[in-house]
Amino acid sequence: MNNAWTKTYQHMHSRWPYRMALWLLGLPLHIVLIARRTTTQDEQQVDLTQQLTTEEHNKQHYFGENKTQAQTAKIVAKRLAQVRRQEQGGKQSLAQTFGQLMASRAGFITAVILAWPMLLLMQLYRMPILRYVIERLIQMVFVIFGVTWIVFTLLYFSPSDPAVNILGIQATPGQIENFNQLYGLNDSYWIQLARTMKGVATFDFGYTYVGNELVIDALLRRFPVTLQVTFFSLGIALVIAIPAGIYAAVKANSLFDQFFMFLALIGLSIPTFWLGLIFIFNFAIKNRWLPATYNPSNPWSLLMPAIVLGTSLAAAVARMTRGSTLEVIHEDYLLTARSKGLSNWRIIWRHVIPNALIPVITVIGLQFGGMLGGSAVTEQVFNINGVGSYIVEKQFVPDIPAVLGGVIYIAIIVSIVNLVVDLLYALVDPRIRTSLKG
Repeated sequence: MNNAWTKTYQHMHSRWPYRMALWLLGLPLHIVLIARRTTTQDEQQVDLTQQLTTEEHNKQHYFGENKTQAQTAKIVAKRLAQVRRQEQGGKQSLAQTFGQLMASRAGFITAVILAWPMLLLMQLYRMPILRYVIERLIQMVFVIFGVTWIVFTLLYFSPSDPAVNILGIQATPGQIENFNQLYGLNDSYWIQLARTMKGVATFDFGYTYVGNELVIDALLRRFPVTLQVTFFSLGIALVIAIPAGIYAAVKANSLFDQFFMFLALIGLSIPTFWLGLIFIFNFAIKNRWLPATYNPSNPWSLLMPAIVLGTSLAAAVARMTRGSTLEVIHEDYLLTARSKGLSNWRIIWRHVIPNALIPVITVIGLQFGGMLGGSAVTEQVFNINGVGSYIVEKQFVPDIPAVLGGVIYIAIIVSIVNLVVDLLYALVDPRIRTSLKG
């Protein structure tokens, strides 16, 4: 047990973020460890000095040498320094001291009392997948604050004046001054930046300049419809694209392959706004089969926006699925599977698809994160009051709190989607699971 604690402590101590966490969470215990290690090293040095002195005296007696006490002490000190250089460094010695403390029941109880948060962190560190998720979440926090700083700086030094844009050029200097005073725009760069960072930490993005509504409420109110459209689009794309892409790769250069890839190329080339207008003209105005704009009370109004968004996604996923599957089909290990008598479709399901899905998952994750960030063009065409149209609308003011809130929302969404994509990698590919556990 103490060996496991020693290895965990040593491995964490070799990485500076975890080393800082260990010292912060277990400072009282580290004071005890340092005192104990110092006492142990002093005792060991006394014993080693006595041992080396005895060996030197025996050596002088054997060779008939007659050296003074000062010469003998100098030789012993030199040999002691050589032995110390050959010993292990202080970090590992501290880890060994920690392991020795954890080996006894009294020492374990002492460690729990003095540093239970540190022991909890070490226990979490032993769980590779959970550790990976926590590390990515911590990285996400730094990404969010970094993006906030960059966007705030760009908006702060922008030549555009929010007060003039909102109040109009006919506004008096007194009105502009009152507006700037109300929203703290007269404060220095650092004060406004600190206030913005505090708002990010507390999820309080303030009030919008136009409408005077809470930014977080505005985003949360628009997020459900964006989520609905995105999931509908993703479902349509995956149901069509992945099976068709795999079948096109299996039947490479066939008529189906050429025709489907031609359709995928068209799907990638058609502008989203044009396709949306064509759908509205044919299915809403001409034939009146579907509503032209989004209506929360009518679920059929989501069908056309979902198809429009899903078209380009399906085209990208289908082409990537076909290309990835073609690469895997020609691998040598599939010849081994065929030599064992496995059927062609069983080889595809058991060996081809899992290995071909890695790049496909990447494309799906990137597209899905982008759509959750808001598809402004599609939302404008179908009059969907979603996140994308909201962010674009506020950028032209510029409504600084709303823009910052939208950017932070996108940063959070993209970070979470990337984390889920990386976990899906581990679920699909056992080699990645092994790498995470390592």
